[in-house]
Formats: sequence, C-alpha cells, structure tokens
Amino acid sequence: MFGLGLPEMGIIAVVAILIFGPKKIPELGSALGKTLRNFKQGVGQAEGDAVEQDRELEEDGKPKI
Repeated sequence: MFGLGLPEMGIIAVVAILIFGPKKIPELGSALGKTLRNFKQGVGQAEGDAVEQDRELEEDGKPKI
C-alpha cells in the first residue's frame, strides 16, 4: 500500500491522534470517505459523458478529432 509498512502506518496513526485527538479521527475518516466517493462518482460520470458524446458523433457521421 504505497510502499508503507506497518511501522510507518503506526507512526502516522500516533501522530494523527496527537494532532487531532481521538474524538476527531472518525469525523475526519468519514469526511475523507465521502470526498473519495464523490470524486469516483464524478470521474465515472465524466467517462460516461465522454462515451455518450463519442456515440453521438459516430451517429452523426462526423470524424472524431
């Protein structure tokens, strides 16, 4: 996972707890999860729009650029 081993992830977790506190960590995780989910949906929607646009161009007989 990104070249991080168990010791490195442990150090990152300890530092995060020291900076944000144990009560704030779940909120941050939830916000990060929602952000990633929205990003994936946006990428999927953009890909779908691009495919649809290609289909429309092919149906019209116009060459792709």
